[in-house]
Amino acid sequence: MKKLKKVLLVLLSLTVIVIMALIVYGFYLKPKYEGEVRLKNIQKETTVYFDEFGVPHIYANSSKDVMEALGYVHAQDRLWQMELMRRIASGRLSEIFGSVTLKNDKFFAGLGIEEASAKAIATLDKNNPSYQLTMAYLDGINQYIEEGKTPIEFSLLGVKKEKFTIKDVYNIFGYMSFSFAMAQKTDPLLTDIRNKYGNDYLKDFGIDSSFNTTRIKNAEESPQEYSAIAKSIESLLDQSPIPPFIGSNSWVIAPKKTKKGKVIFANDPHIGFSKPGTWYEAHLVTPDFELYGCYLAGTPFPLLGHNREYAYGLTMFENDDIDFYQEENHPNDAAAYKAPNGFRTYEIRKKMIKVKDSVALVLNVKVSRHGPIMNDLIAGLNKNKPIAMSWIYTQQPIQILDAVYRLSHAKSMADFHKGVALIAAPGLNIMYGDAKGNVAWWATGKLYKHNKGVNTNFILDGANGKDDVAEYLDFSKNPSAVNPNWNYVYSANNQPEPIDGFLYPGYYLPEDRAKRITQLLNRKSDWDKKSVSKMIFDNTSSVAPEVAAILISSVNYNTLSKNEKEAIDILKIWNGSNNLGDVAPTIYNKWVYLYLKNTFEDELGEVNFKQFLGTHIMKQIIAKQMANEVSLWWDNIASKNRKETRSQILSQSFKEAVADLEKQLGNSVPAWTWNKVHTLEHQHPLGKIAALRKFFNVGPFEVSGSNEVINNQMFAFSENGDYKVSAGPSTRRIIDFSDIENSWSILPTGQSGNPLSAHYSDQAALYNAGKFRRMKLNKEEIVRTSTKLVFIPYKK
Repeated sequence: MKKLKKVLLVLLSLTVIVIMALIVYGFYLKPKYEGEVRLKNIQKETTVYFDEFGVPHIYANSSKDVMEALGYVHAQDRLWQMELMRRIASGRLSEIFGSVTLKNDKFFAGLGIEEASAKAIATLDKNNPSYQLTMAYLDGINQYIEEGKTPIEFSLLGVKKEKFTIKDVYNIFGYMSFSFAMAQKTDPLLTDIRNKYGNDYLKDFGIDSSFNTTRIKNAEESPQEYSAIAKSIESLLDQSPIPPFIGSNSWVIAPKKTKKGKVIFANDPHIGFSKPGTWYEAHLVTPDFELYGCYLAGTPFPLLGHNREYAYGLTMFENDDIDFYQEENHPNDAAAYKAPNGFRTYEIRKKMIKVKDSVALVLNVKVSRHGPIMNDLIAGLNKNKPIAMSWIYTQQPIQILDAVYRLSHAKSMADFHKGVALIAAPGLNIMYGDAKGNVAWWATGKLYKHNKGVNTNFILDGANGKDDVAEYLDFSKNPSAVNPNWNYVYSANNQPEPIDGFLYPGYYLPEDRAKRITQLLNRKSDWDKKSVSKMIFDNTSSVAPEVAAILISSVNYNTLSKNEKEAIDILKIWNGSNNLGDVAPTIYNKWVYLYLKNTFEDELGEVNFKQFLGTHIMKQIIAKQMANEVSLWWDNIASKNRKETRSQILSQSFKEAVADLEKQLGNSVPAWTWNKVHTLEHQHPLGKIAALRKFFNVGPFEVSGSNEVINNQMFAFSENGDYKVSAGPSTRRIIDFSDIENSWSILPTGQSGNPLSAHYSDQAALYNAGKFRRMKLNKEEIVRTSTKLVFIPYKK
């Protein structure tokens, strides 16, 4: 017995020692929010005040010093995220994760982002402020790498710290640009449908832009050959440890429509949820400059920002900037392909991908005049039918660094506009408002036209030259609106009106959010910060009740069971809200999913149907196709000797929906509340390991919102009826120029990417409830309510 007691005492003592060691280690790894740090290359003492949410307010005597400090504090909170961001575009994830990320690395290494970055860097003017300040920012990161604490992820994975370079910055912007694109998910699938069933089956898909009826107004200043592409690229982006950029809302209200006669700016970019979150907030102040911005990890200038003079933000344009070309190999020489003026030799790019605990992979990427050959980068494509990807980002001069510098350092609206014009890709809607009362929206991107009759929704002919780009448009032809007479500008990823009769092709989202935004803005002329905050968290769809009405009309009420009747009665009075306690969205989304499955899966097959669910086309067609009684898709081609009708498919889908919900949630229809099926968990790459999940992940939470409402909490349809939210507002910002020192923001989890920081998840509850925190600009208040970290120059 005494021996047992001694053993237990020893075990208890060891446990206490381990716990104490972990606590000490945890304190050691926490970011440093107060005290002093010596920096090598700052010229004068620089002070950082961290507010109660961990946002750094950096006060320096020069722009270089403020950027040095920004790089350091950004790295101490987000170095792990920076490491992932710089590795993905260059194909270096497998160095730390092993073969599990090899498919990602093969694909991104072959896209040409690194080569495009190197080309852009070679032309940089090193006397340009954008270059000099970038180098100061990178120097701050590298000083933290050299002298700061090593993030726990580095230790767990055995990652060796390496200095950051300007090429890393360009690669990060390159990945961001690619993740915006939708063509890679859509064009191959549409091509397969056309080839197998004919163009008549595509009439319900609205690829002629006929579904985009709520368009952004312009206003001048005064066989299954191709689906492997869609399947593979969607899988790569979905499984990537770095979230893709997806959608967004923004509106800027002119003084005539606000209570206090000042501009109010609102923006909530939609991005895949992850941990760490996308944006890092920082407030920079020098004697001649001030900006409060939201920064991507590893980038020196913010894509979202404001100061006392102006505010800016973005949404995704969703324009088509990727085309796929079917190349034709030389019949006797696999190293050559057909071009309009004869055969050309493929360029060969040799890439080496290092793989943790395995041999390196040597990748030889063929590149045609259109771009890299996808057959070399993804599995499942016929090697004898090479498909090239033509992407505007790698083909046009990359001026993204100068562009974002200009956006964040503009002296006037005209100066800001010059920065917007520099962005060739990605396609963005840049939103603007200022203290002088101006509101504006510009669509960025190098737009282009093909010859008449060329449909870029399909795989194009690479050999004849007739499908090549025929004309690049001047930036003056991009959609825009400056100070329109309707007194607001907005964007919800919907299609802009035509310019000179040309409706620019793209992968636009349905009118749902746009319709709701314009309805709300048009009916009110006394907007203030509080009313805008309610709008940015709005959970109501203007379109879903219309769709529900079509569904209801297909059902014979008298033949329904008790629960089926109760479900119909709930949908009849539904206003389209998606709040936690609502029952209607649970019924509606299950019904819509089964309608899609019963309508499209027989033609598409199981694999392609899942791909179809991941496209914007799917979101576009729900309301329109459902209204078409004579659609070819209603007939189930698997059933013999009968032709199904719309009423039969919708009625069958409803009965299956109720039966599934009874199994999933029980027999009490009022208990089928939205909060039980609509949940959000912010996932860290290491949180996929069960033992580490609680430490690294944040959540899960029951959340309101839904697909294509303003509070766009996005999920994929699933057979089991659990709607795991994968993307949504990456920040919500409201800048009120009548009270500029107290504008509002919120992040989905927290400011820090360090799981040991108090600011890792301290905003999650506020975010989920639709609440905000202040973005402080008043120095006196900042000093009074913050911790203080001072950077001191090394003595020479």
